[in-house]
Amino acid sequence: MKKLIAVSLCVIFILSCCVTAFAAEGEDYPMLNVPQIRIVTEEGNGTELQKSDGYVNATVTITGTDGSVLEDTALFKVRGNTTAMESIKKKAFTFKFEKKKDVLGMGKGKKWALIANAFDPTMLRNSVANGIAHELGLEYTSEQQYVELWVDGSYRGCYQLFEPVQEGKDRVNIDIESNNGMDDFLIEYEAQRVEDDVTYFTVDGLRFISSEPEEPNEDQLNYVTSTMQDIVTTLRTGDREDIEEVIDVDSFAKYYLLNEYVKTYDFDMSSVFFYYQDGKLYAGPAWDYDLSAGNSNDKLNYYRCIEANPTEGLFQNNKNIYKYICDKEWFYDVVAEVYRDHYAYFATVYTDGGLMDSLYHQYQLVFERNFTTIWRPSNWWINIQKQPSSTYEANYNYLKNWYKERDAFLSGYLGLGPIAYYTGDSNSDGEVDILDATAIQRRLADFSVNSFNELAADANGSGDVDILDATTIQRWLVGLPITGSVGMAVLDR
Repeated sequence: MKKLIAVSLCVIFILSCCVTAFAAEGEDYPMLNVPQIRIVTEEGNGTELQKSDGYVNATVTITGTDGSVLEDTALFKVRGNTTAMESIKKKAFTFKFEKKKDVLGMGKGKKWALIANAFDPTMLRNSVANGIAHELGLEYTSEQQYVELWVDGSYRGCYQLFEPVQEGKDRVNIDIESNNGMDDFLIEYEAQRVEDDVTYFTVDGLRFISSEPEEPNEDQLNYVTSTMQDIVTTLRTGDREDIEEVIDVDSFAKYYLLNEYVKTYDFDMSSVFFYYQDGKLYAGPAWDYDLSAGNSNDKLNYYRCIEANPTEGLFQNNKNIYKYICDKEWFYDVVAEVYRDHYAYFATVYTDGGLMDSLYHQYQLVFERNFTTIWRPSNWWINIQKQPSSTYEANYNYLKNWYKERDAFLSGYLGLGPIAYYTGDSNSDGEVDILDATAIQRRLADFSVNSFNELAADANGSGDVDILDATTIQRWLVGLPITGSVGMAVLDR
């Protein structure tokens, strides 16, 4: 099996070195196992657009794998910062409908983000981080799907369609209307970038964007600024009880664990969100992880690149407002508790047959078409990014090993010690009962399950979690013969 994986992974980039950088205009392909999105701009110049062009009129057609079709007019533009540079050929995009629409079952919204994964030669880092955020239960984590994109008839490759981080019933569900907009708000940490029509404010030298309300009036901006000043002051000078009054410590611990685990490059620059709701500041939602997990150029003489790349060492403890809470010993106790509660999931990120392998096998043909028809490794590299290897196999194995070594360092640093579980204890409540079979069935049906233990859920020892594991647990509970070792205590590490 490992040889088969290695060969198939290798094919993608071997072929990619022998093709041109762009697909022929108008070239079309049959649908694989992801939706297809076609954008037709009014002027027919979509592939040449730059961020400075702003929004242009377009028609968007989204075809689901079930044959469903959504078609409507929309505004369309290049999005992002580094990914929007003129030299980057695989641009990220935003399209915005006039009215909110439910796209591919991800909830209703006007605005949608097409993420290019332009600096990730595995196209997996955003998926892994997004999966961890969902596992940790970080509220309002964006839904996303891999898609294939055409712009004005030109195939642009594999993208991820994301719900952008913004206010909305199906997004960040905060109340920005009541009390003249002086209750809840959404902010983004932004250290340097300057853009028109964006409202910035500074607290203790930390610079933020008012994301929602997007265009605050003077009273609203004063309210947001003074509220954040009070919170930062409490983080700096208050004790644990004081701090727990102004922030949601659980979300802060989960958001820190996610960003520390993947060592995202931008944590002291941008794409770091916080929202204020019901009198407390919450951390998240998660966003933008293509420059993470060892994907920085440690050969570049720049401290962030050098420190972000290795699997050892803390990286996020002195950045943005976290520098005021990461100096509290008790906060790391909370982080360690979260890590322990979800350790089984972290362990499956890099194990054979785990999350990465599952994602690759599911989207192998889509990734292959992306690399063999349009994007070569040379299209991906910028100086702050780790220079990609020439084969997908090498990039994939590097990432897989990076997660493994990062997990070993961080779990050791946090003093987790040996992790034990009972085979069949799918919901990690310390016993094997019918609720564990239900937990497996819910997970397979894509319903949420708290503290789902992927390792324990493999009750029959097949290497995969499937309906047979639920059956194995049910048979064991009534005393019927089984294949596997339900109820056995296992020391994972």
